Amino acid sequence: MSTYKNHALVKKCLLRIEEKLGWGDATEWHSDVFIELSEVIQEKTNVLLSPTTLKRVWGKVNYTNAPSISTLNTLSQFAGYLNWRDFKNKVEDQQTSKTYKFEKDQKKIFAYAAIIALVFISLFSVINGVSDKLEDFDFSALEFESRPIVKGLPNSVVFDFNLKGLDSDSIYIQQYWDVTKTIKLEPNQSQATGQYYYPGYFRAKLLVEGDIKKEHDLFIKSEGWLGTIDYEPIPKYFKTSEIIGTHLKLPDFALLDIQNMENPVQSSFHLVDDFGEISGDNFLLETAFRNSYKDKWAVCQTTKIVILGTKGAMIIPFSIPGCVSDINVLLNDVYLNGKQHDLSAFGTDLSDFKDIQIQTENKTVKVIIDGETRFMKRYNVSIGHLVGIRFRFLGAGEVDYLKLTDSSNKILVDTDFKSK
Repeated sequence: MSTYKNHALVKKCLLRIEEKLGWGDATEWHSDVFIELSEVIQEKTNVLLSPTTLKRVWGKVNYTNAPSISTLNTLSQFAGYLNWRDFKNKVEDQQTSKTYKFEKDQKKIFAYAAIIALVFISLFSVINGVSDKLEDFDFSALEFESRPIVKGLPNSVVFDFNLKGLDSDSIYIQQYWDVTKTIKLEPNQSQATGQYYYPGYFRAKLLVEGDIKKEHDLFIKSEGWLGTIDYEPIPKYFKTSEIIGTHLKLPDFALLDIQNMENPVQSSFHLVDDFGEISGDNFLLETAFRNSYKDKWAVCQTTKIVILGTKGAMIIPFSIPGCVSDINVLLNDVYLNGKQHDLSAFGTDLSDFKDIQIQTENKTVKVIIDGETRFMKRYNVSIGHLVGIRFRFLGAGEVDYLKLTDSSNKILVDTDFKSK
């Protein structure tokens, strides 16, 4: 059992979240619930807490370290507070109020209030002291760059920076949107390294006292098609030559591994590359895929197409009709939860190949299944330039073909995945 400081307060915050969600007893939540919770929290806070991080906080994984302050801030924001400090203060105030109701000794009441006042005065003095210490520092002169060590995955990235003259004991690099993926820095440090297990277009941030002072883009390409079984924390990789044959698919031995898994696992195919300055808000994706494993925990045949941009992403999900309550749609700034919206348009039997078209035109997304327009929705914030496509299967799946065309009908990708 976790015994870290503030554990009781963290449990209260989690209880607020459980009450807000109304998803039932958290002791019954399985892995898919934490995947969905990760997506819901990201939609509300614009911060991604990985399913693994959430499992740790909820005690589903044996992990006794205290959650990071970034994780606590995000959970508190999702629960309806400004940050972790705001949550702590308001919960403690509520507890104090209850104590007051039963407290008859007025001297004790005033003494307790005085102590609280002193705590707040001390806290604000510390905060103001930190602010005074940093206000004269020229953050515009801070250097912050990165460079991948190799091509492909997994990949270590070297961060170069200059912190000379910066007097702070709270300097971190946040590797990408997951606020738990941070690297603590010392004031005299000039280099650090970070580990990346998936391809993507990331935004690395240099944080000082919790504030973003520098950030830049970090592009890790897949170097052709890359297959993964998304084990945690480290996936299993499959090169292009191992997954392309009659279709884009995992090798037979990998399918056997998935079938023998007792707990749910996802597998993915990634194509992350520089397509040029192609708008992610104006393109046509045509494909056909099927889910090749639907036993045990994969009965829903859940499959997602993830479209990656330089400024955001879209997630288009599919499942059998009876499971659409458990899927969610993400169109960059627009999030549709299957528990709160009718997503039956995405329900289809994926036992056989389905022809799918996803068309975006001026930030309006249209989804067509076997020639029938099933869904149309507008979003507001551009995803930037197109940089990647992912097929993600609960269990495993196969892709028959992929054609990707820009708004001028220029073909970016056109393959039937047949071995040459």
